[in-house]
Amino acid sequence: MSEWEQDYYKPLSVTATEREDGMQVRTILERRLGVSRKLLSKLKLTELGLTVNGKRVYTSDRVHTGDVVTIRMEKEYSDDILPEPLPIEVVFEDDDLLIVNKPAGIIVHPTHGHYTGTLANGVVHYWAEKGEIVRFRPIHRLDEHTSGLVVIAKTPYVHQQLSEQLQADEIEKRYLAFVHNRPEPSAGTVTGPIDRDPERPHLRIVTPDGYASVTHYETAAVYGDGKAACVRLKLETGRTHQIRVHMKHIGCPLIGDEMYGPDEGLGEMDEAAGRQALHAESIAFTHPITRERMKWTAALPDDLRRLELYLQEGTN
Repeated sequence: MSEWEQDYYKPLSVTATEREDGMQVRTILERRLGVSRKLLSKLKLTELGLTVNGKRVYTSDRVHTGDVVTIRMEKEYSDDILPEPLPIEVVFEDDDLLIVNKPAGIIVHPTHGHYTGTLANGVVHYWAEKGEIVRFRPIHRLDEHTSGLVVIAKTPYVHQQLSEQLQADEIEKRYLAFVHNRPEPSAGTVTGPIDRDPERPHLRIVTPDGYASVTHYETAAVYGDGKAACVRLKLETGRTHQIRVHMKHIGCPLIGDEMYGPDEGLGEMDEAAGRQALHAESIAFTHPITRERMKWTAALPDDLRRLELYLQEGTN
């Protein structure tokens, strides 16, 4: 095994064209690979981080036509995450990405008071069992009681690229929810700005002074003469609790949502759900390495299928 295979992730290379003759290394990497200044600074400190034709270079060095410019990122562990043998449902994996279907009831990353039993603990153990040295880098997160797809980058470059796609709203995330009442109109867009509730800071509310937030929705099914509905949602922004807050705002709180449920309190439908009825069912983005537009889906989990059947039977 060569040194870069042992200590570095798979290298990325570009060959300088005639137009790029005389350009600085940093310029080529920024234009061709979209490497951020932060990552360039990190690569400069790595022995084999930046090379041209196999020789170490500075970012200010200039290249000539036909030169092969290569970046190599050192492998990193998640030293602060304890590996745990938890069940992990892998939807997709290659050298660059891991996409998993997170069950409801676990959080994505360890936090104060939750150092174990998280998705991160399970993923780190999964990689260790495969002999892979990878740091846990989720691109986004789901609430503890939301199920569905979570994307995890396996290298700093992929994390940077997907984070930029996320910021540019180029990652398409779609959700399915079961809600109280029937949305009116049956399809539309909620644009209410979101911020913390000043009286209860752990909650979010729609407020004129909040951060711009956009949720598109369409009704897929209606149950019990409008007592409940199945709704598909697409996010343009990713505010904390956005779907839950926006659906509450239009009078259709999620079934089973203890934080943003009906003002009169939870009832039989909520008990049947057992948790907030929200599932991240699909995600689509451009693969940072292959540049292919890709999409993944996750079927409705068993608990929400049971809720769906319960709501259907309630209409008879």
